[in-house]
Amino acid sequence: MSDKLKVGILGGTGMVGQRFIALLENHPWFEVTTIAASPRSAGKTYAEAVGDRWKMTTPMPEAVKDLVVRNVNEVDEVAAGVDFVFSAVDMTKEEIRKIEEDYAKTETPVVSNNSAHRWTPDVPMVVPEINADHFAVIEAQRKRLGTKRGFVAVKPNCSIQSYAPVLTAWMEFEPYEVVATTYQAISGAGKTFKDWPEMVENVIPYIGGEEEKSEKEPLRIWGRVENGQIVPATEPVITCQCIRVPVLNGHTAAVFVKFRKKPAKEQLVEKLVNFKGLPQELQLPSAPKQFIRVMEEDDRPQVRLDVDYENGMGISVGRIREDSVYDWKFVGLSHNTVRGAAGGGILCAEALKALGYIVKK
Repeated sequence: MSDKLKVGILGGTGMVGQRFIALLENHPWFEVTTIAASPRSAGKTYAEAVGDRWKMTTPMPEAVKDLVVRNVNEVDEVAAGVDFVFSAVDMTKEEIRKIEEDYAKTETPVVSNNSAHRWTPDVPMVVPEINADHFAVIEAQRKRLGTKRGFVAVKPNCSIQSYAPVLTAWMEFEPYEVVATTYQAISGAGKTFKDWPEMVENVIPYIGGEEEKSEKEPLRIWGRVENGQIVPATEPVITCQCIRVPVLNGHTAAVFVKFRKKPAKEQLVEKLVNFKGLPQELQLPSAPKQFIRVMEEDDRPQVRLDVDYENGMGISVGRIREDSVYDWKFVGLSHNTVRGAAGGGILCAEALKALGYIVKK
């Protein structure tokens, strides 16, 4: 029997669930042993349940094709066979909050891609390079849930990955006002062009709930743990517009920043190139070696050329230049379903294992 941790995927038939499964193929620490989904998929093999809806560019891993999909609502049965779960369920926020806590109460850690628990005060919302220290709040959450090993941890919204790490690298220059416009891929809505033909040659200037997440979630990431909960930061103030564009994978952000301490371009570049965190220090399996790369070409980063940088786990930054109204501006690019979703969740789980929060049952 493998000494890898046994992993369950909740919501394994959807796009993010599929991305989890694709990224976990041959993972050195984790092995997918259970897939759970809605009752209509339960009882079928994974290959049957997904059918012609496999949306990844790589083939479905052979190891999961014959796994019989479980009913995600049968919490005790699903939890009994795994050490922890990734959650990508498609339910209402109230249903997600309840089912994720129900799994946690079976002493099964939950690492979630969903937004339902991102503002629960004692649930850490983590980009491991930025705020792995927030995992300390798990102790308070376990007291609330009455668990010894079970808890819920979440990763933040996909759209902020292309600019929040950049601003984090520049914190010593005291950014205090930020304007960001994100140009977001259709896979962020769980779609392909086949599913969403009206997005071909189209731009939609609205993504429900996205602007609030893009403005507020970075402040929670930059917050602090105090009295068993996360207290969000108050600066920099961010205003954001989120636009859906005809791109399959990759969220691009055009960002303007005002600083209290005026940096030179050389200082900004140096901070980005040298920025690293816990995943790089511990050399976690999914960690990009160079988290943020700076591109000097006028026409980079580009989605087509750069979205898969560091296997989709790195951030590409270009067009760093002075602005006539703000101090500096830049363009950032991140892979929304890898770094921004499943890959970011896997990196969180790797950090949680390395720190001793996730262990074998």
